[in-house]
Amino acid sequence: MMNESNKAKIKKEVAEKVQKACIEAAREGFQEASMSGLCTEGAAEAAISAIQKLDLDDLLDNTTSK
Repeated sequence: MMNESNKAKIKKEVAEKVQKACIEAAREGFQEASMSGLCTEGAAEAAISAIQKLDLDDLLDNTTSK
């Protein structure tokens, strides 16, 4: 049985993993768009799109299966 401390730890781990994945996706999306010749605004939109495309189920499965 999980106590409150363990639950809080798991929630923090999940949040940190999601945050890291979002930052990585945004950086990659922005870089790819910039290299393709998009303006800064277009590259920023591509970065946001990359975050929206993250597979959250996969992300959560990999976090909670430790």
